[in-house]
Amino acid sequence: MYKVSKNYAFIDGQNFYRSVQGIEEELEALEIRLDLNEFRVHLSEKHAVRIAYYFIGYLPKNKGLYDELRSQGYELMFKEVSANKDEIKGNVDVNLTLQSMIDIDNYEKAVMVTSDGDYACLVEYLHFKGKLECLIVCSRGGSSYLLRKLHDRIRIFYLDDIIRDLQMRKETS
Repeated sequence: MYKVSKNYAFIDGQNFYRSVQGIEEELEALEIRLDLNEFRVHLSEKHAVRIAYYFIGYLPKNKGLYDELRSQGYELMFKEVSANKDEIKGNVDVNLTLQSMIDIDNYEKAVMVTSDGDYACLVEYLHFKGKLECLIVCSRGGSSYLLRKLHDRIRIFYLDDIIRDLQMRKETS
C-alpha cells in the first residue's frame, strides 16, 4: 500500500533568496536559473515533502511574488519587516524554529533549507530526535561552518548542485 508522505520543509526565505541570487550570478554565463516550481516538485519527489513552509518578510509591493509562491505549493509564513537606513530586514529565524517545534508531532521528518548557522542547534536537535530528513544549504562556500561541520552526522545537499540537476533534467526531457 502507498504511504502518504508527512515530511515538512522549513525554508528560510530571506537566506534562500539571497543565496539563489548569488548562485544564479555564478551560473549566469550558462543561463541557469532556479525555477521555484521545479524546486517545490524536487522537494516532493526527492524528500517526500507534503508541506513546504516558506518564511519571508512581508512587503506589500511583493504581492505578485507571494501569489506565485502560493500557486506553486508553498505555505507562506510572513514576518513583519523592520527598516533602518538602506536595509529592510525580516528575521525569520525564531518564527521558523518555533513553527518546526509547533508541528513536530505532525511531520515524520523535516527538510531544513538554509545556510544560516543560527539554525545549527535546531538541526542538531531534530537529528537527535530522529526528525531530520536532511539539510539543504544554499552553497558550499556561502553556508555557515556551524552547518557544514554536521556533514558527518546528517545528510546535506547543496542548492547549487540541485539547480544543476534540475537544469540537466529540463534539458533531457
